[in-house]
Amino acid sequence: MSTLQRIKDIEDEMARTQRNKATAHHLGILKAKLAKLRRELLMPTSGGGGGGGVGFDVAKTGVARVGFVGFPSVGKSTLMSKLTGTHSEVGAYEFTTLTTVPGVIQFKGAKIQMLDLPGIIEGAKDGKGRGRQVIAVARTCSLIFIVLDVLKPLGDKKIIERELEGFGIRLNKKPPAITIKKKEKGGINVSTTVSLTHLDSDQVKAILGEYKMHNADVSIRCDATADELIDVMEGNRIYIPAMYVLNKIDQISIEELDIIYKIPHSIPISSHHEWNFDDLLEKMWEYLDLVRIYTKPKGQLPDYSAPVVLRRGANTVEDFCNSIHKAILKDFKNALVWGSSVKHVPQKVGKDHVLGDEDVVQIIKKT
Repeated sequence: MSTLQRIKDIEDEMARTQRNKATAHHLGILKAKLAKLRRELLMPTSGGGGGGGVGFDVAKTGVARVGFVGFPSVGKSTLMSKLTGTHSEVGAYEFTTLTTVPGVIQFKGAKIQMLDLPGIIEGAKDGKGRGRQVIAVARTCSLIFIVLDVLKPLGDKKIIERELEGFGIRLNKKPPAITIKKKEKGGINVSTTVSLTHLDSDQVKAILGEYKMHNADVSIRCDATADELIDVMEGNRIYIPAMYVLNKIDQISIEELDIIYKIPHSIPISSHHEWNFDDLLEKMWEYLDLVRIYTKPKGQLPDYSAPVVLRRGANTVEDFCNSIHKAILKDFKNALVWGSSVKHVPQKVGKDHVLGDEDVVQIIKKT
């Protein structure tokens, strides 16, 4: 029996099974089996092309990468062209873009790479069309723009989310606070710091058993679901922020636009008329969570023309020094910082100090 058929059989069984406390244990095992089969299908060890493929992989440039994902003919290529000046083939028919088209935008001093990905189709997660290659590139992005036709946003949104989820991409989510430590003996020991409303110890043991793990300490610090536990067991999930870019708002009424604005993580635009691009870029910046740091040579004014752009979470003075040149830390004594991250200005700090957006930094070398 093929992997696809086995996946379909499990999905059919799950669809037939009523969801209640009595069936939760069985459903958890089925979900674990399904996750293992999807991994087998989507990430083959040889041949099969689970990676980018010709025309799909693109060398990374800039400080962040934004991928445009959507069905064919929703206006991804037009949006890309208007934002970056990069032109991909645009036609009044489906599947115009057949390869990944890269472009670059400069925003707030940061160089951000944008990728117009070929339109995905329903069933991409099961290997249909070029969906596998498209979503493999999407996994490398810092942010995903899910571009939707405003006239049919919710149906398309649900399908695309399902395709991305099926490929291990978790949108606008944080990794679950679950730690699993394998051990030699002693069985499965489950400790929790919160009340679990979706899982119990028997379900945890059953899911781990499906992965041939029978001795482990499991620490759960959130109200985890079976799916989240499976995600931790799989270990290959990618957590990426996403924005729903609702295109073609020139075709709807003001009343309809008010409703569209209520969709979480959404930004309505018109690629054709370039409406609401300022809001789109500001929200993009917010979701990328970047930090701009300005340099100040001794005895000179700060250089505001070319900030050093860092990712939040990797924005210490040490990160700042390394992004300029690795050799700086050899002679580093301390740094003077002006800005929101210090209590008084300038403040003398060490290399572990965490910098804030638009801080100004002067490096003091050892004498």
